[in-house]
Amino acid sequence: MNTRAKRLVLPLGGAIVASTVIGASLSSTAEAAPDRKTRTLASSSADAKAIAGSWTASKLKSAKSYLEDSTQYGKKLSTAKKASPDGKAGLIAPTNRNSRSVGKSKNLNLPTTVGKVFFEVDGKPYWCSGSSIQSKYRNLVATAGHCVYDTDKNKPVSNFVFIPAYHQGKANYGIYVGAKVHLPYDFDVFEDYDKDYAFVNVYNGIKQTSLKEVSKSEYDKWKGGKETKRQEITREEYRKCVLNLGSCFAEGKNTPDDKVGPDYPGAVLKKEEVKEEVYRKAKVGKGNGNKYGEPFVEHVTKSEYDAYKGPGTKKVDKSGNYTITHFYVQGWYKPGTARKFYRETFWIVITKDAGRLGDNVGGQGFAWNQKLGKKVFAFGYPTSAHADGDKVYSGETMKWCYNKTYPGPAVPKYKVEEHVAIKCAFTPGASGGPLIWQYKSAKRVGYINGVVSLTLDTDGNKRYDRISSPYFDGETKSIYNYAANLWTGKLGS
Repeated sequence: MNTRAKRLVLPLGGAIVASTVIGASLSSTAEAAPDRKTRTLASSSADAKAIAGSWTASKLKSAKSYLEDSTQYGKKLSTAKKASPDGKAGLIAPTNRNSRSVGKSKNLNLPTTVGKVFFEVDGKPYWCSGSSIQSKYRNLVATAGHCVYDTDKNKPVSNFVFIPAYHQGKANYGIYVGAKVHLPYDFDVFEDYDKDYAFVNVYNGIKQTSLKEVSKSEYDKWKGGKETKRQEITREEYRKCVLNLGSCFAEGKNTPDDKVGPDYPGAVLKKEEVKEEVYRKAKVGKGNGNKYGEPFVEHVTKSEYDAYKGPGTKKVDKSGNYTITHFYVQGWYKPGTARKFYRETFWIVITKDAGRLGDNVGGQGFAWNQKLGKKVFAFGYPTSAHADGDKVYSGETMKWCYNKTYPGPAVPKYKVEEHVAIKCAFTPGASGGPLIWQYKSAKRVGYINGVVSLTLDTDGNKRYDRISSPYFDGETKSIYNYAANLWTGKLGS
């Protein structure tokens, strides 16, 4: 098994941590250049709408930064070779969504371009950091390669989206679904973290405008985001519902002696889950043990799927979705034994086109072949505790560091020989966040000159004190050029 995909904490007179993912997605596209690999994330705007709709506020909040909880300590690692330019230094100017400055502030104005990238790994939701970057069609995101691509399975992650200016589960500027990811050949093929960066083309943003209550049949047919809710109802509403075997149920303390026939005065119906074969043999109509409505298909994560031990039928479909189908029969009880009554309601997520990423939040500039020793800002969403257990960051709000770049440490396990590092107390979770040179707080833009790849503890005191990034050179510029000129099409086209 590829140990690099595990992202263990590594020795550096202490430890090195880098978060990554183990995921699955769609097949690759044809090669167009020897230094680049391009892979498909979502193949159509219809897929994009369904993916965006699936990332509800509750799902976003449930996502976690992918971390390995084991730790290794050992000898101090040597300093890496100083990264050197492979050609002339260059800059591509940023685009600011507003032509006017936001004005001076005693505090740093955080960039609206920076946010979180969310994705699924084996059905589980995870996240990293990322940023909008300048491109011809205003549709490009820069992040770490390990936040988009699983080197263990040689496939991209699933259901990749970018949410700029993410804050506590909110997507005020929309959700942008990944269409294509472009990575260095050496990262894709040789798992070389000196090339741990990626550029992702995204579709137009999608805003979730509302939830609409629909029938069960409409809910089952809907391909976008959807969810069920439990609504408490009165006893009378409940009795009317069960007469038609609707999606309603009662909860409360019942004993076997409380069970009666359906014609008992005031008898109440309780939904009782059974195995599929019991349901299939049950009769239709009113009566104890008779069918209760249609089976209910629940979409779950892989961990929920694996942990489930109930009577429902588990299934994995061709797309890798995990489902549990629940089957119910009727159980009639004396009135008053059930304390609360509920109706199951079905909701679909209504969305609209939010426009292009760069038009909404702007795009950072791009810098390559720059000398070391320049001060840069690092932005991201650190979340993990320090190795000593102190948890400083929540992962729900953006944080920043500011310091000079210098040759980072060599990390043989990840084939790191030429990383660029800065002093920074970020903990794991900031992976993919940009290093921005010449950042102007008033305009919230500068030049991306790296992305967070590794989080380091360089003195062995179990406190993270460095982050490191691949060096952006002429090869990076070549991959960026290809991605920055790729059109992803319009939603609905």
